[in-house]
Amino acid sequence: MSTLEGEVAHPNGDHDERGDRRRGDSEARAHSGNLAQRYPQFVAEANYVSGDDYVVEFLGYRFGFNASDFEQRVTAAAVKLGLVGDNELDGDETADLVELVERDWIDEPRSGLGRYLVRHWERVSLVGGESLVYWLKKLVFRGAWLDHRVKEGLLEVSWDEDSADFGYRDPNGDRALLELAPVPSWHELQFRR
Repeated sequence: MSTLEGEVAHPNGDHDERGDRRRGDSEARAHSGNLAQRYPQFVAEANYVSGDDYVVEFLGYRFGFNASDFEQRVTAAAVKLGLVGDNELDGDETADLVELVERDWIDEPRSGLGRYLVRHWERVSLVGGESLVYWLKKLVFRGAWLDHRVKEGLLEVSWDEDSADFGYRDPNGDRALLELAPVPSWHELQFRR
């Protein structure tokens, strides 16, 4: 079973998510009989899971990440927004960005990047009415959501020569290349070493 799948229990079985084992006799008739025999043994979850080092909720989704996956996604989001020039961050810089995305703030900066963000938070936190934390999270989740859709066979990755970037398309060819919404830019406020 992959980390993106969960086992389906019988509706009248002893296991209930809330731990209430008294409900078995009062279940609706639709949940009795052989419904569980007709239902697939495994159902793909809508949420992305690569581990449980970081579990973050965003826009009603709950995604779990292993540490390396989360750190790479947060760094890539910061590069995409122009907050940092490249993904060659040291461990302390990465830790500060991860803390910002996980907690919505940096408690004790470990790096020059963290100190820059805390010191200039009034200017950096909002650009053109767009929240830095919101967009970092959005890009982390967008990437994980797209990866999940690719893994489930709902999207295919393709190289777009015009934009010199990867794109996504419907594997059935029913729709044109999926266009990703543009992102705001923090290039003018980019952290420089």
